[in-house]
Amino acid sequence: MKRLVAVATVLLSLVSGTGGASPAPWPSLLGPRDAFPPDVSAAVERVWSEPTLRRTVNGRPARVPYDIYVAFLDTPEVTAAAARFRKLGNYEIQALDDDHYLASDGDGARGSAQVLRREPRRVVMLSRGEHTGPFLGTISGSALTVLDLEPQPHVVNPKLMAYVYIDSPVAAALARTLIPAFGFLADRKLGEGLRVTAEVAEWAIEPSGGFCEWLAHEPLPRARRDRILTALPSCASGPAPHGPPSIQSP
Repeated sequence: MKRLVAVATVLLSLVSGTGGASPAPWPSLLGPRDAFPPDVSAAVERVWSEPTLRRTVNGRPARVPYDIYVAFLDTPEVTAAAARFRKLGNYEIQALDDDHYLASDGDGARGSAQVLRREPRRVVMLSRGEHTGPFLGTISGSALTVLDLEPQPHVVNPKLMAYVYIDSPVAAALARTLIPAFGFLADRKLGEGLRVTAEVAEWAIEPSGGFCEWLAHEPLPRARRDRILTALPSCASGPAPHGPPSIQSP
């Protein structure tokens, strides 16, 4: 079950439904359908109207100021690099631009993601991924995820709604069969990205945690580093960063 859900959630408590058509063919939270390219609109419409799974996950609260949490949310490749350094996860994320990413979870799942809409307290993303294993071969799928943020004094509470479409009819049927008993595995996988983001953000504000030193020596694109420094100006006075000023996408 974990493998099946990982396919469509390469990038990101408990209770929600499985399958079933959405009440409207297009999510109103995205605005007009024709505001997106035809291929993106078609992918969103398929996931939204015919989801294999629908899950709602209350993510781990992050005990950090809101602007710091959002900075790490907006730079997932920086968060992933910090997580690998801290041994919090094996995510590999490459930013193609501010809204497009390539990613793998270090456990056989890989894919791409596109941010469709950003609001002050909401991010909507469309992802596409696949996983190859010995049992079902290559399983592919898509996910539309809606991340809502509830800021409170010194705490951010994230809530993730995921609409997952699995391409393989056999895998989809298996997922629908298993999710009532093993839904906690799906929710845990969906919540992993939120947990890692929270732990990295909390490390960044530890007075002697070493985050600023790590950031100064990590080879990151200048614009992405500056995004973190804007939220963490205390790191700006540290040693000059090492490594190349930018990373070129292939």
